[in-house]
Amino acid sequence: MSERILVINPNSSLSCTDGIAAAIAPFAAPGLPRLDVTRLPESPGAIVTWRDWYGVAEPLCRMVEAEAADAYVIACVSDPGLEAVRTATDRPVFGPLRCAVAAAMMRGERFGIVAFTDKSKPRQRRALQSLGVEDRLAGIVPLNLDMEVLTDPVAPRARIAAAARELVAMGAESVILGCAGMAGHRNFAEEACGVPVVEPCQAAVAQAILAVVSARGAGMRLAAE
Repeated sequence: MSERILVINPNSSLSCTDGIAAAIAPFAAPGLPRLDVTRLPESPGAIVTWRDWYGVAEPLCRMVEAEAADAYVIACVSDPGLEAVRTATDRPVFGPLRCAVAAAMMRGERFGIVAFTDKSKPRQRRALQSLGVEDRLAGIVPLNLDMEVLTDPVAPRARIAAAARELVAMGAESVILGCAGMAGHRNFAEEACGVPVVEPCQAAVAQAILAVVSARGAGMRLAAE
């Protein structure tokens, strides 16, 4: 069976799922794992509240148990269900927020987050606490836009640009787009604010590809032995 990375959007938004697929499309290439993108059809249209965040954990576990893959990405930038899903498989599971933070810190000492809404901030801060990197955070600026506005190719761009520039003014040397709904706006945001901008689904897929490709060497050694 060919290698496969399953990218799961834990919300039900079609436009968000399509945006994620477009953002990671450049990572597909001959010799690399196949990238499949799916969603949870019965989930909320966006992961906004703690109830949403906790509510998708069990459906994510069931999907991972039913869908064989070499690695999984939970494509929401508050990493819902990450710990639970890791108990449902022995394959690597990646959370975009944690991967994006690692990528952002490789590009500068301090980073900022353009958040989906004010309600995103506590969940994202908890992830930063778990990583021990709160002191590297310059700030979080929420957009407070609906998901379908956020995924529009034009409508949210003025607000995204303003938020990214505000973070740079706060001392951010890199900026994280804090919702998968912003996946199509990375290049624009980077041009607008003048510092590196990290799209978290891309960051997580990059780490998933690394994990799967690195595991080939282990298999080859075992075969040789």
